[in-house]
Amino acid sequence: MIKRKLTENIRRVEERIQRACARVGRSPAEIRLVAVTKTVGLDVIRTLLEMGTEDLGESRVQELVRRASMITEWQRRRGFEPASTPPALPRWHLVGHLQRNKVKLVLPFTHLIHSLDSLRLAEEIDAQSRKLDRVTPVLLQVNAANEPQKSGVAVAAATHLADQLRTLPNLRLCGLMAMAPLTDDEKRIRHTFGRARELFDEMVHERIGGPHFRELSLGMSQDFEYGIEVGATLIRVGSALFEGIEQTIEPAAAESA
Repeated sequence: MIKRKLTENIRRVEERIQRACARVGRSPAEIRLVAVTKTVGLDVIRTLLEMGTEDLGESRVQELVRRASMITEWQRRRGFEPASTPPALPRWHLVGHLQRNKVKLVLPFTHLIHSLDSLRLAEEIDAQSRKLDRVTPVLLQVNAANEPQKSGVAVAAATHLADQLRTLPNLRLCGLMAMAPLTDDEKRIRHTFGRARELFDEMVHERIGGPHFRELSLGMSQDFEYGIEVGATLIRVGSALFEGIEQTIEPAAAESA
């Protein structure tokens, strides 16, 4: 049941990606889909991995750490089964707000942090990454909609902050992330994503991000087509992938809610 529904939902999402790419002459191969799994249980995540999905996203640090640990253990057990070829370990994306006191906890499990929004947070990521002898890829979250209730650095301050990140050797700035307003107003959504793309192009032109600066994380289930049309390379999709699949609140999540 879960696999059949996931197959249907993935097909619909892929069709939406293909149509959006066709409108602007892009290849769907340029788009990486991050499956945001916060509403589903480990059984759904395991099924996704077995179906070939490799990029998983979580918005809460505790849930990312817990789920990544459990999936790693599941993969380890699968590796001992005769004639079993376990799927590749997923790439975990932190797509929600990150507090400085949670950096140490999440770094060992995270492939890409989408939500860097201050120099102090960047310095903490750099310091903790140095202790792990790794370079951590991050995206600079930009408040391109200029909404006071949202995280993200102001557009006017983004270039200066990105320039400061050059001094942090254990942090790698790979691009920008932005969120559109929760609205049905297509013009507002397009304006937000368009402003993020303009800023991205400015930073590329000024060579602020360096050779790794090539990612744009724009769009979620309700608006990712608009992100694709302006150049998104990453889309963060949850509800569209898991429509019709029962939402799960696992014991640890319920206790921390």
